[in-house]
Amino acid sequence: MAALARWLADPDRGGRYARGTGSHGIDYLPSSWTAIEPWPASLADRPVPGPRTVTRGDVTAVAQAASRSDNWIEAFVASQVWGYGPRGYGPGRTRAVLAHSSHEVFTCAVSLLRDNGAKAAYEKLNGVHRLGPAFLTKFLYFAGLVLPETKGLPPLILDMRLARVLRLHATRLGHDAGYEWAAPIARRIWRDGGWTSHRYDVYLRWMHAINDRLTTEVNGWPTSPDILELALFAGAWTPTNRPPQPEEAKQVLRVLKRY
Repeated sequence: MAALARWLADPDRGGRYARGTGSHGIDYLPSSWTAIEPWPASLADRPVPGPRTVTRGDVTAVAQAASRSDNWIEAFVASQVWGYGPRGYGPGRTRAVLAHSSHEVFTCAVSLLRDNGAKAAYEKLNGVHRLGPAFLTKFLYFAGLVLPETKGLPPLILDMRLARVLRLHATRLGHDAGYEWAAPIARRIWRDGGWTSHRYDVYLRWMHAINDRLTTEVNGWPTSPDILELALFAGAWTPTNRPPQPEEAKQVLRVLKRY
């Protein structure tokens, strides 16, 4: 908790997002996305030379427009632009997803998110050609931000960096409790990709629970758990060998014993 509190208090790190993560921006090259259609009109014109920045707030605005028309394909594109940033392979992978998937699959996923929850929406998109969990959860995260309400816990981004934090956390709690098998089990359930919808549901429950605890123990910690997702992605907290809190250890060990 102390490391996360320091991150939030630092104006050059988490302090910038104390009132929301909307300003969190990623640089990208608009000209590298010229083959992608449809293109969100609110993003930079693609003939513009040089890099531009797209923020979470920018993508949320595209998703907000999508919620009014119930056509989510531009919101999907915007989420991928933000997610891939300057990576040169991002446009090609996004184009492959669009070429092999109907636009309706994203509208259907949003309907499932609203009516059945993030786990069902994840199942709908998981397995879409060239769309891995790290990038489908980006789309679900932004969709969840603009829906009036969703069934169950709102979606969050899950990627390799976040999975590795949870892997280390589960391993060390297991070792502290005397379970030699903790490391291989944690490596399997919090691997670098290919997470099941059950694993995503476990992740959401853990993240929301930890964020609730932070709001009561860290002065000024925001109630929206995407601040925790951003903090863990940024490396604000690395699990250490410390005596586990009893209830925390029980929660993690219940997950470990299940596999």
